[in-house]
Amino acid sequence: MPIDRPTACIVFANNHSDDVFYGRGFGAVGEAAGELCFNTSMTGYQEIMTDPSYAGQIVAFTFPHIGNVGANREDEEAGTPVALGMVTREDPTAPSNWRAGESLDAWLTAQGRIGVGGVDTRRLTRRIREAGAPHVAVAYDPEGRFDIDALREKARAFPGLEGLDLAKEVSTRQSYDWSEPSWRWDGEAPSGQGRRRKVVAIDYGAKRNILRRLVDVGCDVTVMPADSSAESVMARQPEGVFLSNGPGDPAATGTYAVPMLQELIARGAPIFGICLGHQLLALALGAKTRKMAFGHHGANHPVKELSTGKVEITSMNHGFAVDAETLPQGVVETHVSLFDGTNCGIRAAGKPIFSVQHHPEASPGPQDSGYLFERFVAEIDAQAG
Repeated sequence: MPIDRPTACIVFANNHSDDVFYGRGFGAVGEAAGELCFNTSMTGYQEIMTDPSYAGQIVAFTFPHIGNVGANREDEEAGTPVALGMVTREDPTAPSNWRAGESLDAWLTAQGRIGVGGVDTRRLTRRIREAGAPHVAVAYDPEGRFDIDALREKARAFPGLEGLDLAKEVSTRQSYDWSEPSWRWDGEAPSGQGRRRKVVAIDYGAKRNILRRLVDVGCDVTVMPADSSAESVMARQPEGVFLSNGPGDPAATGTYAVPMLQELIARGAPIFGICLGHQLLALALGAKTRKMAFGHHGANHPVKELSTGKVEITSMNHGFAVDAETLPQGVVETHVSLFDGTNCGIRAAGKPIFSVQHHPEASPGPQDSGYLFERFVAEIDAQAG
């Protein structure tokens, strides 16, 4: 789509023949710098923008129609958008959905997040796939006045995600209880499958729908800060411990999370981790993580469970991965990505401890992996005898 009057731009940190992409701005006026990634989801842009795992990132959507269902408070995975900005092929249209409380444009404006529309996102995605996730600056000025050199310097000044502990920035500051189940059309709350289990969820950037799914399967959930000690966790007398998703470099967060998790592992508590929680658990068990070229971001990622051969279509959002070659003896690889063979799950042999890289709670995305929450409850019940 030709841009008659650019009011927004994307400026890359490195000089390149495509070092500036122009478009039309929406949302908040201003500038932001971060890592640019692409997301292949066809729905759920609001959940994606409010996923705490996107701290420090700007999201380019490969699906062209973004904004057509508007925005509403129910679809937020955190209280405010965490992604720094969004890039779209088409300009957002007026919302056409009965659940819409406001337009995407108005929602982004109120939340101080920049949108860049009218961009050739196919070309942009190809560049990311070929050269890796770049550091960029995005800007929206209704008058179309841009200092490209200053924006490039801003992009260059972005430190990158390697070595950054962002979990503390998005984690809760104090513990709280969560009891809200998943939303259902019929208004009926899930049964919870009998008795309630006491679970502590460590918040490294937890999505709300993860907490809802834990409630759905019969857990009374207490959410605790990322830097909680093992003593404070065990003082809650949990029957199981959940490790949430989150942003940043797992090795950086691991400086305080890994020693705590190693204490919990030694105490024998059932543990279930997702995304960053998966990576931190792997580190605590003796493996290593690595930065990916452009990561996995989308709701259509095929993952194979090795023990059964079953293929699940999953939701993913991560820029780091567990290095399967570093898994120590006694740690079993359980799932792999069918896109690139990277690790997507582990378990500790003979212990009620497991984790996955993908998001079984979806939101957005398919729910093929939802059984993992039930598996966690089954591990708790087996320990309880």
